[in-house]
Amino acid sequence: MELSAKYNPSEIENKWYQFWLDNKYFSSKPDHRVPYTIVIPPPNVTGVLHMGHMLNNTIQDVLIRRARMQGFNACWVPGTDHASIATEAKVVQLLQSQGIKKSDLTREEFLKHAWDWKEKYGGIILDQLKRLGSSCDWDRTRFTMEPKLSDAVSFVFIDLYKKGLVYRGTRMVNWDPQGKTTLSDEEVKFKEVQDSLYYVKYEGVDFDGFLQVATARPETIAGDVAVCVHPEDERYMALIGKKVRVPLIDREIEIISDTYIDKDFGTGVLKVTPAHDIHDYEIGLKFKLPVIDTLNDDGSISEAGTLFVGQDRFEARKNWVEALNQKGLLIKVEDYTHNVGFSERTDAVVEPKISTQWFLDMKKFMEQNPEVLSSVMNDEVHFHPEKLKNTYKHWMENIRDWNISRQLWWGHRIPAYYDQEGGFVVADSVDKAIEEFAKKGKTRVESDLKQDEDVLDTWFSSWLWPISVFDGFESQEEVDYYYPTNDLVTGPDIMFFWVARMIMAGYEFKKEKPFKNVYFTGILRDKLRRKMSKSLGNSPDALKLIDDFGADAVRLGMLLCAPAGNDILFDESQIEQGRNFCNKIWNAFRLYNSWTGAEINARPYELESAKWFESRLNQVLLENEKHFETFRLSDALMNLYKLIWDDFCSVYLEGVKPKYGEQISESARIQTQQFFSKLMKAIHPFMPFISEEIYHVLWGEKLDKPCVVSEYPQPQNEAVQFDSELVLQAVSEIRNLRAQKQLSPKIELKTWMVNADPSINTFSSMLEKLANIQLQSNSRHEGNFIMLLVKQTEIWIEIEQEINIEEECAKIEKEIGYLKGFLKSIDAKLLNEKFMANAKPDIIEREKQKYDDAQSKINNFEVQLKALKG
Repeated sequence: MELSAKYNPSEIENKWYQFWLDNKYFSSKPDHRVPYTIVIPPPNVTGVLHMGHMLNNTIQDVLIRRARMQGFNACWVPGTDHASIATEAKVVQLLQSQGIKKSDLTREEFLKHAWDWKEKYGGIILDQLKRLGSSCDWDRTRFTMEPKLSDAVSFVFIDLYKKGLVYRGTRMVNWDPQGKTTLSDEEVKFKEVQDSLYYVKYEGVDFDGFLQVATARPETIAGDVAVCVHPEDERYMALIGKKVRVPLIDREIEIISDTYIDKDFGTGVLKVTPAHDIHDYEIGLKFKLPVIDTLNDDGSISEAGTLFVGQDRFEARKNWVEALNQKGLLIKVEDYTHNVGFSERTDAVVEPKISTQWFLDMKKFMEQNPEVLSSVMNDEVHFHPEKLKNTYKHWMENIRDWNISRQLWWGHRIPAYYDQEGGFVVADSVDKAIEEFAKKGKTRVESDLKQDEDVLDTWFSSWLWPISVFDGFESQEEVDYYYPTNDLVTGPDIMFFWVARMIMAGYEFKKEKPFKNVYFTGILRDKLRRKMSKSLGNSPDALKLIDDFGADAVRLGMLLCAPAGNDILFDESQIEQGRNFCNKIWNAFRLYNSWTGAEINARPYELESAKWFESRLNQVLLENEKHFETFRLSDALMNLYKLIWDDFCSVYLEGVKPKYGEQISESARIQTQQFFSKLMKAIHPFMPFISEEIYHVLWGEKLDKPCVVSEYPQPQNEAVQFDSELVLQAVSEIRNLRAQKQLSPKIELKTWMVNADPSINTFSSMLEKLANIQLQSNSRHEGNFIMLLVKQTEIWIEIEQEINIEEECAKIEKEIGYLKGFLKSIDAKLLNEKFMANAKPDIIEREKQKYDDAQSKINNFEVQLKALKG
């Protein structure tokens, strides 16, 4: 078959992906085979493919493709998440562009717009994943708000409520004024903010003078219901129980005392505003203080705020400061650095807010499911890298109740119904709600009842994902076969949002872990170590990279720099490296494809080259078994990269390439075909497109089955391993000599070896072919020789040029001088106690290796010098 001169990914990628789909190679149904299962971390329906998705899904695809080739019933379940906050914001934005306000729509009208939006845009990211080569079973695609998965969410909520684990209560929650919804603690991201600390006068009512209060939030002063001091603070002990006036408001409030107060912060006096601070709220509960909420849901000042009503909170802050200053109540302003909570979704500053919400009682849940923590700590659920176990442990041991309700319309509506008296029941339909009220002795009809307006936290559906995608709350057939899943690939940033909660759901509803391994990818950063983000504009267009370089090049470039759990420094040059590797493989195959075999006995150099490469191939396959077991995919890929580029292309193919005017033996051609076949199978999980193309052309009409479902190459544990380091070093030294002496690579050099190492003798014919030398068996005669030393083997090469002994000696002495200076610098490091105490073991080992290499070169040069001087 004629191959194009250049590898063109755009010509083959769509062809092979459609071929795989048409033949249902990604499809999985329960059968006699052992299952291997991955569930995709469902991307938001609002999402488009970005670099993080590409990395995460490439890793999943490598694992699933390899498992498929190993004979497992490989099942990779795709799907999308409804993403309540993000999707509702997108729909509201779209409606606003059309002149429609959400507030002007009924819930049903808004949801129609939301579903229309989802149908139009919600599948985009899944189609984009196909461009990457993701081998998901697309017939299994799920959506967290489809009917069966919605029923599962409703079932779980009701079940947990009946068990006393879900409750409705009034508590201080995290409020997103932009999204107008509550957030869980994990959805709040803290940032260090440069702010101002305002020192304000609170004038005494029943004592002369005033108290000086430091606050970063003067706009909440109208919500103050007390001021608090430490009971042992001598400055204020006599004032406890007396009263001060709230600045600008003139309401009288009491001076109370509590040991919570830090005497050394600010002035030692705290304004107590229970509606707007969690610690103030707890003090308020302790002292039974009233609550004055000065903010509306959108973050503007409420009627209770008295001043600047309707203004945005930050605008009101400026006006409060100005008014305090005008009244002589502002004493001073200082710079203040502190951590402020921001909404993960909208990036709005989060407000503490007292609200009635639905919660999951985490303390009780963990008491009933201790395996949620122990399974991770004892590696029943194995984290990669393991260092993240401690982070998980800390969070699980300090977990707070999970606020699971959200003030949105897009999502799973809470299955709770209220009567006109404020009573409520939990039920999955109005008819069942009527039955539940009847059990309480209350007769209700449909018109008496109203369903809860709120929806459940998005994570309350996705925590069920490994069970619900197999309809595990409805039928046991598939879930019993595929659950627990094998490997989960995700980012450490959602360890608590999702990973921990899936483990919780697994033990609560299946009494079993949801997956065996969790592979945490690192965070993608640019060359300046900044996290990739839209706002910084430092994240490349993922699809454009595929257009420009091809999917295989992108996959390889991403994975080569992606050690598990460590940050990934991305540079587009890595994708170029991937493209270069594709071209290297393509050109190597074109070379092989140009050969025709001759029915002759295999030549010695062909046999030795095959024996050598078979050993190297087996060695890499053995090493990669361990790399896959420990999820060191980057190392496994680098092993294959070097095997193909360095060993196969640069050594083996050169070793068997027929000499000018000759043909390769048919047995060597067949052996090369088999090596190529194994290499394409081994690289297929990483680079599926080019490997499938070459595999098909390689076997032509003899093709048994395509690469995607061929058998993954297995290492031979008993195979003989050959030490070829000295042979390759000898080839390198001879080639360097040719370059130095400007000797044509086409000239066959007569060569004598003295004290030849057995490993060199084993591959002497291969050495002759690669270095283009002719090994002599007779004694060395008089002439112009240059001697090279490889370990203890002396390689004497005859050259026709006249050798200027004085000039050669001077060059060698100069090299020896440089290397001795280099040795001294390494010696100084290795004798430095501070360096040895602080340097990582691999760095110390590297320095020692440099020392040994330099010493070896010196020995080589000294022998050469001795030979030249006679």
